Amino acid sequence: MNITDVRIRKINDEGKMKAVVSITFDDEFVVHDIKIIEGQNGLFIAMPSRKMGEGDFRDIAHPLVSETRNKIRDAIFAEYEKVLSERAVEAESAPEEVPAEAPVETSMDE
Repeated sequence: MNITDVRIRKINDEGKMKAVVSITFDDEFVVHDIKIIEGQNGLFIAMPSRKMGEGDFRDIAHPLVSETRNKIRDAIFAEYEKVLSERAVEAESAPEEVPAEAPVETSMDE
């Protein structure tokens, strides 16, 4: 299974949740609402989940093998860093302020 697209849907400059991501596999299957979270040991990804009962959350979809999780994480972080770099260049060239929750749509193909 190949990752064919990563889209950074939303970037938050404030708070622990840094971005919301969608990832496509083999141009046939997409997983939405993967979150990039700032934790105590740096950034990590949180798979889409649903609240179950008293504050417990259960993943809706998740990789079964750590190699697959690493592949997904690496693709997401690469695209996230690319988007942050592009935003920094845009901020330098345009004096306007960017809203803290600016919606962003990017693709690995661009």
